[in-house]
Amino acid sequence: MGRGKLRIYLGAAPGVGKTYAMLAEAHRRVERGTDCVVGFVECHGRSRTEVMLHGLEQIPRREMVYRDTVFTEMDVDVLLARRPAVALVDELAHTNVPGSRNAKRWQDIEELLQAGIDVISTVNIQHLESLGDVVETITGVRQRETVPDDVVRRADQIELVDMSPQALRRRMAHGNIYTPDKVDAALSNYFRPGNLTALRELALLWTADRVDAYLQQYRSEHEVSTIWGSRERIVVGLTGGPEGRTLIRRAARMATKGAGGEVLAVYISRSDGLTSASPKELAVQRTLVEDLGGTFHHVIGDDVPEALLEFARGVNATQIVLGASRRRSWQYIFGPGVSSTVARDSGPDLDVHIVTHDEVAKGRNLPVTRRARLGRPRIVAGWLVGALGPVLMTLLLTSLETGSGLANEVLLFLALTVGAALLGGLLPGLASATIGSLLLNYYFTPPTHTWTIADPENIVAIAVFFAVAVSVASVVDLAARRTHQAARLRAESEILSFLAGSVLRGDTSLEALLERVRETFGMDSVALLERQSEVDPWTCAGSVGDGRPLTRPEDAEVDVPVGDHMALALSGRVLPAEDRRVLAAFAAQAAVVLDRQRLVGEAAQARELAEGNRIRTALLAAVSHDLRTPLAGIKAAVTSLRSDDVAWSEEDEAELLAGIEEGADRLDHLVGNLLDMSRLQTGTVTPLIREADLDEVVPMALGGVPDGSVVLEIPENLPMVDVDKGLLERSVANIVENAVKYSPDGQQVLVSASALGERVEVRVVDRGPGVPDGDKDRIFEPFQRHGDAPRGAGVGLGLAVARGFAESMGGTLSAEDTPGGGMTMVLTLRAAHGRPLVRPDLPATATS
Repeated sequence: MGRGKLRIYLGAAPGVGKTYAMLAEAHRRVERGTDCVVGFVECHGRSRTEVMLHGLEQIPRREMVYRDTVFTEMDVDVLLARRPAVALVDELAHTNVPGSRNAKRWQDIEELLQAGIDVISTVNIQHLESLGDVVETITGVRQRETVPDDVVRRADQIELVDMSPQALRRRMAHGNIYTPDKVDAALSNYFRPGNLTALRELALLWTADRVDAYLQQYRSEHEVSTIWGSRERIVVGLTGGPEGRTLIRRAARMATKGAGGEVLAVYISRSDGLTSASPKELAVQRTLVEDLGGTFHHVIGDDVPEALLEFARGVNATQIVLGASRRRSWQYIFGPGVSSTVARDSGPDLDVHIVTHDEVAKGRNLPVTRRARLGRPRIVAGWLVGALGPVLMTLLLTSLETGSGLANEVLLFLALTVGAALLGGLLPGLASATIGSLLLNYYFTPPTHTWTIADPENIVAIAVFFAVAVSVASVVDLAARRTHQAARLRAESEILSFLAGSVLRGDTSLEALLERVRETFGMDSVALLERQSEVDPWTCAGSVGDGRPLTRPEDAEVDVPVGDHMALALSGRVLPAEDRRVLAAFAAQAAVVLDRQRLVGEAAQARELAEGNRIRTALLAAVSHDLRTPLAGIKAAVTSLRSDDVAWSEEDEAELLAGIEEGADRLDHLVGNLLDMSRLQTGTVTPLIREADLDEVVPMALGGVPDGSVVLEIPENLPMVDVDKGLLERSVANIVENAVKYSPDGQQVLVSASALGERVEVRVVDRGPGVPDGDKDRIFEPFQRHGDAPRGAGVGLGLAVARGFAESMGGTLSAEDTPGGGMTMVLTLRAAHGRPLVRPDLPATATS
């Protein structure tokens, strides 16, 4: 049997027509022959909604009594037995009456879905749990009934029921939402135009995010690479120059023109490490884009236009914002520039905006030949100049009728050698020097067209030319290599500054750091592997990316060891050797982050141990609190029996001995429970959880209070509870003794119990002075005595011990105000999974 499908009608405010739309859908399905029933629909007295119920089968509601008031809830059992194809369940975020099958209606719906029943439900945007604070800020009203966002997001279909604020207020004024006596108050408070507009925007944006998630999932599953302009995503290309701030602000203004616009700033650095970006300026621009609600990305790419377009298409961007080039006019001889190339290659589905700024045509402050590695085009150009340049120069000079002189010819060939070295490096320069020397000897040194040299001065000139040419080529190549090294160091410093900045900003999670590694080096997946020893298998401490899972460093294209038993593994491509230094820094930082996370976990464990020590200390101190009364009784009885001043009758002696025995039994029972709880806090003992009846355990806990001071109302047909009887008895005893202590004279303490779904509540009600809300949690701390309690009333450990016992059994203990004055202690216990004990021959309640 498959799981049912959930359809939700989402609204911005009450009265937009969610329930009406749900009922209309039900009528359409009934007309098509679908078995559709109404599980629960709340009409709120709206006549048009009530009319829509006609013709639909309705499941009778279940009546429940809570605090002497009759409530109606959806009868899940009847609905499951009926098993319709579709069930209508209104108000997804509704809180059920205590004692219902589940605490929340969405949990009822989950049961129906598990049973294979399709469900149609409704919910308002203000009831989503994640938006509670936002809605309270807008409306001033805190929503008490909420539903987890994940419940709504898992719905198979979400339909937004939209209505303008003006139309909704007219509907309210006509009495179609609330009764006439509530209309004016609603219109002037919750249903103000500003509130409704803000709630409507929340609903639209939340739905848009949901639709966007569906779209991304579809594009990923179907490998769609073209851009679908369903939502404005604006990519800002940054160079690290001062114009970046202007571009970010312009993109942010463009994004605000359309609802749901998103800004993604991206900086692309070359894999060769050379960059003109200022790390400080990039840090400022990153802060600016994040302050404006955008995101910052750092990408590695040799071809900047191609990398930028690939990033934009990867995030399904619709627009790219670039700055006008900072190149000077003469620099365009080396290429059209990034902006022009991106605009040319963007295609019809991606708009490119080129924005002017104050830095246009002011230069980029770096020489054009700043690239660390000479690309193939430059190497080819260097060889052409070095090999063909001297030949062409020879043809040109030999065509002149009058010679220019050997000195000038040597200088011209030397210029070609320098040009070849600048373009192609050392080898093309050496080739140019060699060819130029031979051509100078053969064509321009007398006797010409021979390899001999008549004049010794010409021999010196050619030798000097060759030496100077080789020296110049070597110096140019050395300068290029030094520039390469400096640029690499600058790029590494930039990346490391980003790494340090991320740590300072708090991006210290291992996944975030590994994602930064993957993004920086353009890898498919990154994993941090570790093992305990050389013979143990590798385990993955953390991984990111969509590539193949990495289980061993040998399976990765790149692996960087971190110590003896840890390695950073990357898959996707082989990185050049010079990238290893930066990668090693990332790997070391990843190990530090992993250690920090583990230290945080150990610190949490240490706090738990400290809390255990504190409770254990409180338990030891509780001996003086809980054992004082029986010890005093035993000592008084023994002293009386040993006294020679009084002649005790046999009946009196028997009574005193019975008191001693009862006190000793109670002491033995208490000491055993306290020691068990102490061992429980240290993890050396587990509570003996068994099924028990409250009407058997609770009366045993009243031995320490005066007769007639407590009234018990424990139904005999309550479900059994999973508890440790000893711990439960001590917990109830401490609570009751505390309630009796603070109750006024003549006022009895009420101890009642009721079943609430999978839980059973024991409520201890007194009519004492009560406790302010700010102190309700503090009274459960050890050595806390509230108000003007007398010094002899205890050391303030009773409630702390009671809560410790309750939590050890998987229960809770909390304090509430008693209506009319006083305090109500609520002890919540887990109901046993077995059938409830029902003994109809006994009365419904036991009263003492």
